[in-house]
Amino acid sequence: MTTITLLGGAGFMGAGIVRDLVSDRAIIDITTIRLCDASRPRMESLAAELADPRIVLVDLDVTDPAQLNAAIADADICINCVPTLLGFQMAIFEAAFAAKVPYMDLGGLGTFTVKQIAEHERFKAAGVTAVLGAGSDPGMSNVICRAVADELDEIDRINLYWAAELIGDENPILVPPYSVSTVLAEYAHPSTQFLDGAHVTCAPMTGVEIVDLPEPWGRCEFMYSPHSEQLTVPLAEGISEKGIKEFTWKLHLPHREHEAWVGLVKAGFGEFDDPVEVNGVKVKPLDVLSKVIQRNIERHGDRIPEQQSHEIHFAIGHGRKNGKQVIARCDVVVTPDAMYAPYVDACTSMNASIAAQLILKYPKKPGVYAPESYFDAETYFPELDKRKFKVTKTVVEA
Repeated sequence: MTTITLLGGAGFMGAGIVRDLVSDRAIIDITTIRLCDASRPRMESLAAELADPRIVLVDLDVTDPAQLNAAIADADICINCVPTLLGFQMAIFEAAFAAKVPYMDLGGLGTFTVKQIAEHERFKAAGVTAVLGAGSDPGMSNVICRAVADELDEIDRINLYWAAELIGDENPILVPPYSVSTVLAEYAHPSTQFLDGAHVTCAPMTGVEIVDLPEPWGRCEFMYSPHSEQLTVPLAEGISEKGIKEFTWKLHLPHREHEAWVGLVKAGFGEFDDPVEVNGVKVKPLDVLSKVIQRNIERHGDRIPEQQSHEIHFAIGHGRKNGKQVIARCDVVVTPDAMYAPYVDACTSMNASIAAQLILKYPKKPGVYAPESYFDAETYFPELDKRKFKVTKTVVEA
């Protein structure tokens, strides 16, 4: 009997996790999927589409402690898909601890990662497991870094990258690749990188680096971005003691989309939680922008062309192996496939499903962990293969 609770389960990422859980890729026997969300229409629509009797709908107001506790109670795992920047992550984290239910979330730019990791000993003593940032970036990307680190006896640096490219006609409609607040934060907020053996704060859109990749990405301009990987990977057991002095995470979005987000930040939308007054009413820029983008997509959906999304996630490690200077690299490439059609972001939601199922399948480790400290590549990568994510690893002399 396995019960999985998904909070925010009818949102873009939550819905994708449910799709993967009910697919033939499942690696555990799932009895019940509690789909918990504030939107009854979204839940009913998803349940009707998937038509799986294991899906149970639970109306959830995450600000109501009684509803939150009831949604989590007696579950075998709680997957938190509520957008991090809404500010409920710590409350949900603590509710899972109180219920002694294993907890997992999708990260959210590392906003609460340090606070959560600080609770490791308390969770460990109570026998409760929590895994943070278990989507694609963070999540799968952390496991990529673990795979690279395991190839090196000594580590000088590991640099982590994510790039996306869209193939097809130019889209006249701005379609966010994921949460609007997340994209804006990646462009507008400072990031913490690990440089010269210490965490330092870097200004938004700095650390610019040009990397030549195979087609369809070609020459890409990467930049620093706030994420959780750089907060945890260089401190992880099996990595920190190998002498690592540098760890960075960099982002590349397709050129036209990149320019659009830069323009929005220039216009002031980067301060998305700072209200402005309009005709005597205070509103948050994020709320206005999200509604306008959503309305624009709904009104002009017929103008959105067919585009194929290509993603590449890769980590490059420099160090020594058997006394020789080497470069270890691990890439995960995600190219268009019919399997991904119903998903908004197949990579994130499929990886979250993988992580949740691996937590449930194997003996749990009590405490609070980032993915590189909880999962091993040998167990994780075969699940990527099932979902047609192409993994390659190389080690060459420098």
